[in-house]
Amino acid sequence: MNILIDLLPTSVEVNSIEYEINSDFRTSMLFELMMQESELEDKEKILQALNLYFPNVPKDIDMAINKILWFYSCGKSTESKKGVGKGKAVQIYSFEYDDDYIYSAFLDQYGVDLQDIQYMHWWKFKAMFKALKEDNELVKIMGYRAMDLSKMKDKEQKAYYKRMKDMYKIPNNINKDEKEKINNIEAILIGDGDLDKLL
Repeated sequence: MNILIDLLPTSVEVNSIEYEINSDFRTSMLFELMMQESELEDKEKILQALNLYFPNVPKDIDMAINKILWFYSCGKSTESKKGVGKGKAVQIYSFEYDDDYIYSAFLDQYGVDLQDIQYMHWWKFKAMFKALKEDNELVKIMGYRAMDLSKMKDKEQKAYYKRMKDMYKIPNNINKDEKEKINNIEAILIGDGDLDKLL
């Protein structure tokens, strides 16, 4: 698929049947947020994804999921990206925690009010998101998050970027049990909990 030549898809073909797909950018944002949610089991994520994208869910679930992933990745193959780089990829933006920065960046650069706009195709949104200019606050923040401090020699520079990384760090999604443990520890530390239950 080529955004300059091809019409952007609002449907996908599953076993020779055309199915409408929810192509608005908000749907794919919700999908991404849901996939990052640690409290949901994989089966629940699959069911929610199908209901999120398809007004009429196809019978062939495996192919429907493949079509969702194809649509979410804007028709681009993820094959070429496999094996590139080492270790875990660093998350440099979050639709949940950077919502105000994203909103402001689109308004500033494109004059697009993401609150007022009724519909924007996900692929258009992604193209615009990728092309945000360096002077947007969001792009600066993503740069801090992506920065590899191990390659910096200058101590002052390294300390500055470490502060920036810490300041703009995306909070981890922790599961319900871990949240409960943290709450119990906090209660104990302020003298309001039962240490025996924790041990």
